[in-house]
Amino acid sequence: MSEIKTVCVYCGSGSGTNPLFVEAAQAFGKELAESGVTLVYGGGAIGLMGAVANAVLDHGGTVTGIIPGFLRTREIALNRVQDMIVTDDMHERKRLMFEHSDAFVALPGGIGTLEELVEQMTWQQLGRHRKPILIANIDGFWDPLLGLLAHMTETAFIRPQFSVNVLTADSVSEILPKLRAAAAPEQAKTMAPEIARRL
Repeated sequence: MSEIKTVCVYCGSGSGTNPLFVEAAQAFGKELAESGVTLVYGGGAIGLMGAVANAVLDHGGTVTGIIPGFLRTREIALNRVQDMIVTDDMHERKRLMFEHSDAFVALPGGIGTLEELVEQMTWQQLGRHRKPILIANIDGFWDPLLGLLAHMTETAFIRPQFSVNVLTADSVSEILPKLRAAAAPEQAKTMAPEIARRL
């Protein structure tokens, strides 16, 4: 089993309508800090992004924020993080988030969160990496997506030879144990050069 030292969290720059989403983000940030796991995230100070990052920092943990220059004002870059990387564009942001992370977790979020999650799932499906991916299904938020993935499998658009190994957790306490159990020594640093170039 490989040690998970950094976790990339994809989540909304808004807080959503359900207070459980913010509570989960804060609880996971605390969990990361207390476990000595560095948070890698999109660099914002608002919404669930701000909630998880501030919780890590408030409990003595380490945060790497990665944000494109054009979003520094819109998402209000969180200046108190230990490491803030400003990129030229979204493609560079996503590449660096990948390179800095041993695993990926999707908390509730919008289109951007969905896009980042699905991209990691696609790369895994194509054999470009084996880093663990986990959907934090807080209060059933991701149920529609999980249903769609099941439908894609049933209708043979996700075929056995191209299956996607995505973990799910209904509570914050399950996330790190599931990531650690899924990790293997060769998983943490695998990325095809053509993917890095394409981004």
